[in-house]
Amino acid sequence: MALRIVEEAGLTDVGRQRHANEDAYYDSPPIFAVADGMGGARAGEVASRIAVEAFEQARDESAAPEDQLAQIARAANRRIYELAQEDEERAGMGTTLTAIMLAGDEIAIGHVGDSRAYRLRGDQLERLTQDHSLVEELVRQGKLTSEQAEMHPQRSIITRALGPEPEVDVETLTYPARAGDVYLLCSDGLTGMVPEERVAEILRARSSLRQAAEALVAEANERGGRDNITVVLFRLGSDDGADPGADAHVLQDTAMLGAAPSATPAGPEPRARRRTGRAVVGGAVALAAVAAVLAGLWIGSRQFWFVGADQGRVSLYRGLPYELPLGIKLYSEEYRSSVPSLSLPGLQRRRVLDHQLRGRSDAVDLVRSLERAYAS
Repeated sequence: MALRIVEEAGLTDVGRQRHANEDAYYDSPPIFAVADGMGGARAGEVASRIAVEAFEQARDESAAPEDQLAQIARAANRRIYELAQEDEERAGMGTTLTAIMLAGDEIAIGHVGDSRAYRLRGDQLERLTQDHSLVEELVRQGKLTSEQAEMHPQRSIITRALGPEPEVDVETLTYPARAGDVYLLCSDGLTGMVPEERVAEILRARSSLRQAAEALVAEANERGGRDNITVVLFRLGSDDGADPGADAHVLQDTAMLGAAPSATPAGPEPRARRRTGRAVVGGAVALAAVAAVLAGLWIGSRQFWFVGADQGRVSLYRGLPYELPLGIKLYSEEYRSSVPSLSLPGLQRRRVLDHQLRGRSDAVDLVRSLERAYAS
């Protein structure tokens, strides 16, 4: 059974801590894409724009969908790489690219970097892509757990992108599709701030895809909005006109509106107030204990150093490479070099940015040696 796109929405936002938006998206059925650019002198904006504009060029429609997406990504890669070679201010610029193409009763994916594709089928949200990132590689090697990866300060360091090298390895995938499926493409400005469980809740509770897109962006901003945020959503229906997902959320909302308010049993107010008072005192003691533990962790972490990357540049950090809940970091950035992390060869990049704990002199010497090599 052939499928068609019956609803779509796209939204991008600069976030709360960036001055420019280096994300871009493409939403022209049957193809949707998200690109997240990186590089100095606003080069990230250039790279992501080139990536999405590549979909507007003529493509070989006789080729298989996966091949079409790979060809488009490789063409964008060549263009970005050539521009970077011509302009020193754009050296090392690049972008992620994650694209979906509907073809019959299947969807094809072309993927480079750490932007993501998800599918909501029924109430189940499933990630369809794997990040091409340092942290994801460490998880696959068993060096980090998935929980540690979500809080790792180097979770945004990618191992594959369009632009830094003349050739790029494009990962392609094909999945069977169904009427009612909802697909989400997003940059890491969403997934770096909002847990997948919360993303699923927002999608399940949607009144429309436009409302869901706005809610996802708002949630990421409410949690700090540390990066640009881009989401693209589309929903499938059957080509015979039947749309199994059209009324589901209307019925859900109606049921919620029609439900009788739950009754709160009456009880003696003074006793309730006394219980609340004890809970507050207990909470204060617990918070003091937690604060003492965190202070001890922070002080103890200051003897360690490690090398990572920030905004695409090799950087020197002091502390432990972990971020606790509520945004509490056990590290601080001490120095950001001029060396683009993606300019390092793949094996060297993994060795340098593997969050290995070092002494101060060892970490400083490593960054200085990279700067000398990059300057030469």
